[in-house]
Amino acid sequence: MPLYEYRCKSCGHTFEAIQKFSDRPLRKCGECSGPLEKLISRSSFQLKGGGWFIGDYSKSKPASKPAEGESKAPSETKAPSETKSTGSCCGSGSCSH
Repeated sequence: MPLYEYRCKSCGHTFEAIQKFSDRPLRKCGECSGPLEKLISRSSFQLKGGGWFIGDYSKSKPASKPAEGESKAPSETKAPSETKSTGSCCGSGSCSH
């Protein structure tokens, strides 16, 4: 709920009140029953973390490395023509095929 600041027009008493948006503004001072005016105060907030703009909306994303146990991308594996061939079907030399 928002925090509103009031000041009495008669005695100058200043105080804060937590109210809902739908609540009516306070009208009487608790000290002297004089009329109140709602003050416009500065609000403050603090952004924490790495930053929403950098983390969520950056155009270039760094390439991630494959986790241990994951297969490599096709571009990182050797093509069959690049592997050493012994002339037999399975490469061991003891195959009967």
